[in-house]
Amino acid sequence: MPISGRLPRPAHLDVARRTMHEAADSDVAAIGTRSVVQKSYLIYEKYGRNRKGRFSMRRIPITAITLFCGIASASAQTNLRFAHTQPPSDTHHAAAEHFAERVSALTGGEITVTVHPAGELGSDPSILEGVRLGTIDIAQTGNPFYTRFEPKLNVLDLPYLFNDYAHAYRVVDGEIGDRLLGELEKHRMKGLAFWEIGFRKVTNSVRAVQTIDDLKGLKIRTTPNPAHIQAFEKWGATPTPMAFTEVYLALETGAVDGQENPLNITRSNRFQEVQKHLSYTDHAYTASVVSMNLAKFNGLSEEHQQALLTAAKEAADFQRQLNRESEAEDLAAIEEAGVAVVQDLDLAPFKDAVFETGIQSFAAEQGREIVDAIIAAQ
Repeated sequence: MPISGRLPRPAHLDVARRTMHEAADSDVAAIGTRSVVQKSYLIYEKYGRNRKGRFSMRRIPITAITLFCGIASASAQTNLRFAHTQPPSDTHHAAAEHFAERVSALTGGEITVTVHPAGELGSDPSILEGVRLGTIDIAQTGNPFYTRFEPKLNVLDLPYLFNDYAHAYRVVDGEIGDRLLGELEKHRMKGLAFWEIGFRKVTNSVRAVQTIDDLKGLKIRTTPNPAHIQAFEKWGATPTPMAFTEVYLALETGAVDGQENPLNITRSNRFQEVQKHLSYTDHAYTASVVSMNLAKFNGLSEEHQQALLTAAKEAADFQRQLNRESEAEDLAAIEEAGVAVVQDLDLAPFKDAVFETGIQSFAAEQGREIVDAIIAAQ
């Protein structure tokens, strides 16, 4: 007699299949942090072989198949390495983390950014070289380090060129800033935004600086920027460029007498522990530049490119706000460490000694057009 319909499946087979799916659920949770290759191999070995040792897709539970498909999707995610040399306590690191969060949000998680602070990936010159070579995706460091290969950026570091923060922001956030960032492309870099170091102040372990004469003979760590070096030479000091990651030890051992940075940089790097005096010379405003490997940037979709540019600008605004809010706290912490602070200086003699000579030196190589445009933006 012919049999109509399908025979019911034995109960023990349902139990076995249910047990296998439950095991797969457990495995999905257990291997969630492993690499793509490790995950794929585990699924294949545990579920993809039949009794004869051959691959059988029918044997793989739906949970594991779902995970396998997720692996393929996750492998398309782009992760970018972001390097800088400031400590995690500095506002640059806070801005870098804000940038990473915004990039992830703006791209729906398709681009993630891993931040490497405190010189983890090298000194300022080496991380910039890494970006140019493509071994590092994104870097942030002070504008003076970019001037080593793009001299037009020297204009931003001319002494006493900027009157205040508002003047600086009009320049770096406007057409002049866009033009200067564009100059980086011939060096295989994409300028994403100008962040901020700030107005520089002199510290030292020898004496209070109230006049130009007080600077004479002091060995001051400076950036490698020609304008900074020339200014301190004009003031009678001995400028000593060195990698930022080496400054604390140089101050501690007396290899240099002092350094020049804004309050937030001085405090976050604990220079107040090895310095006795700080003076509000405010001799230069320094921007920091966030740049990306140009080929890596060009390889992204237009949507993702715009997300990076937007996130970098948002992080710039975020960091500037942090800097303004922390100024009083930074000063208090420096004074509490025993540093004597001189705020009321007659800056006219300092400016008179270096302002025109700095402009003339820059104009001799790059012309005056951009300098005049910056002055006109006051």
